Formats: sequence, C-alpha cells, structure tokens
Amino acid sequence: MLTLLSRFFIKKDDTEERQRTAWGNLCGICGIFFNLLLTLSKLAAGFFTHSISIVADAMNNLSDVLSSVVTIAGFKLSAQKADPEHPYGHGRIEYVSGFIVSTLIIIMAYELVRDSVLRIVHPEKTTFSLAAIAILLFSICIKLYMMFYNSSIGKKIGSLSLKAVAKDSMSDCISTAIVTVAQIVSARTGFIYLDGICGIVVGLFVAYEGLSSAKDTLNPLLGEAPDPHFTDKVREIMLEQDPRISGIHDLIVHDYGPGKRMVSLHAEVPADGNLVELHEVIDAAEDALEEKLNCEAVIHMDPIVTDDPKVLSLKNKVLSIIEEVNPSLSLHDFRIVKESKAGMDRMFFDILVPYGFDMSESELKSLIKKLISEKIGPYDVSIHVDTDYSVRSV
Repeated sequence: MLTLLSRFFIKKDDTEERQRTAWGNLCGICGIFFNLLLTLSKLAAGFFTHSISIVADAMNNLSDVLSSVVTIAGFKLSAQKADPEHPYGHGRIEYVSGFIVSTLIIIMAYELVRDSVLRIVHPEKTTFSLAAIAILLFSICIKLYMMFYNSSIGKKIGSLSLKAVAKDSMSDCISTAIVTVAQIVSARTGFIYLDGICGIVVGLFVAYEGLSSAKDTLNPLLGEAPDPHFTDKVREIMLEQDPRISGIHDLIVHDYGPGKRMVSLHAEVPADGNLVELHEVIDAAEDALEEKLNCEAVIHMDPIVTDDPKVLSLKNKVLSIIEEVNPSLSLHDFRIVKESKAGMDRMFFDILVPYGFDMSESELKSLIKKLISEKIGPYDVSIHVDTDYSVRSV
C-alpha cells in the first residue's frame, strides 16, 4: 500500500530534503488512517464485551492518531529554511516532535495502568466475542505492517520520530496480543481479575517503550556524542584525502537535525610545507566531507615536525609514557622549542582525555611531567589537556 501511495507523494526529481518531508507526511497520513480505524473498531469491541483492557487498547490507538499529527507537523516545521533567528535551520524540531510522541505514549501508559487498577478494585465480568477476537487479531496485523514501514522509512531518511512510531507500533502489537490472550483465558476460566491485570501489564510495557523513545529523541537535543561510524568515516576521508594530512584531532560534531551536521577538526600537516598548497589541501578536504557525508566542515591546520629524527624520537618516548599512564589517552601537537628562559628546552604537547577519566587535570599533568623527567630528562614541559568529544566513554 505504502509503495503504491509513494508514487503519488514522492517525486523522484525533488531534492533530498523535500523527498524526506514527503516520506514523513505519507507515513503520518497512513498512521492517522490506520489508527482511527483501529480506535473505532476496538471501542466497539470493548463496549460490547465490557472489557477495560480492549477499551484501553483503543485509547492507546487514539493517542497514536495524535502522534501521527505531531509527526506530520514536525516534518513540516523542520523542513523550513534557515532564517536570521535560526541560522542553522529548524531540523531539531523533528527531535522535539519525537519527544512529544514519546510523552503521549507515557501519558497513555499512565491512564492504562490507572484504569486497570480500578478494574481490579471493582471487577466486572467480560463477555466473550469471536468478533472482538477477530478485531484484535486484525489490529495486530495492521500494527506489524505499521512497524515495518515506519522502521524501514525511518532508517531510509534517518528520522528518529518515525523510529519512535515504529517502536510504539511494536509495543501495540504485544499489548494487543496480551489483551487477546486475556479475553480467551478469562472466558475459559471465569477469572474476572485477569482483564485488569493484563491492562496493568500492557500499561507498564507501553510506559517502557515511551521512556525508551523519549531517551532516543532527547539525547540529540542535549548534545550526545556523535555516532562512532560517522566519526570513523570523517577520519577515513581526511587521511585518504592527501598524504600531507598525517592525522586529525579535536573532532567536534554539531547536530542541528537530521541531515544538518557541522563538523570542526584540527588536521596535522607538515610544518615545512608550502602554506598556499596546504590551504588548498584543507579546502579540498572540507569539500570532500561535505560531498560524502552531507555536512559542513571547518578545518584548522596544525603544523607538526615530520622530518626531524630527534623530535620524532622524543615524541615516541612521550607517547609511550602517556600510553603507560592510560591506553585511552592520546597525544597531538607535539613540538620542541630550544632553550627557554628556564635554561632548558621546552616541550609542548596536547593530551586528549575521554569522558569518565579517573584523574583530575592537575594530577595527570603532574604525573606525566614526573615520568618525562625520570625517563627522558630535564625539559620545561607545557601540557594542554583537551576533552575528546568524539567518543561516548572511556
């Protein structure tokens, strides 16, 4: 069905951003249609059988209608062009819409649990109906289909809000299956509390899915570490671009919504290289990142010594010391300045420290300076500690 409708909604000659919005609108419209159908049919089944769990399941589908409306609004708003007040665009609105969907799921879960507890306190016998069972089974099939297309399109266009809807569809399948089993078992055993108990189980399951989806949509808004696959691709592209780029560091990724990333990094280049040529190399690297990863890139050149055996030997010794302190640490911007005011050569370098490192900055500097003095010799050591923004933990 969705494939057929996409022929009318998705124009192949449109830009990638417009196609993305069209896919989001199509999924939202289908969601409204299917969930309204399921809401009305389950309400009828619930009132006919006097089952609180079926009525609760119907209200869960009604919240999904609202979620689909929010999803469509999110795609429409996030597709707005940048303006003076929002120079980086409106892409993060999609994360906000995904969070709203998650909030609606959590609210509905609370109502499911509340009504189910009341049903246990004031039990009421349910009426078994094959028609109601058929409606519930039909609902499971529809929700499985919705889960499939929301998940596949969500991955295709990189949409967290559609992925949240897919998770909600999966939770709906399980909750409806529980309600179906409860109807059959309750009719066979006459256990009048089973309807309310199953309602609580369904509510708790829906709450878990809502909290999980909320986390997925809140993290980008709060500023989570970038996807390791993305940062690996950045390093791969940079190091393949030109042999004069020997390494990168201080990689920072700013996420302004799906498909709207800004990348800043430092690239190590030969200190004795031609400045104009190196500038052209960096410009080409920025273009390559934009073309291959659909991001804006700003690259700072860091000149390093690449042909002085003594400096390279010292750098390797210091690197060994740092790895001895902790393998998660790394070194960059290493340089030696001859005869400082202290009467000895000065040694400069930066240390990259991941989050969760168990030493303070002052303790780390003191330890490394002490080890350099003991294992290499007297140097006036200047250390700058950077935080590694490109990894999630030590």
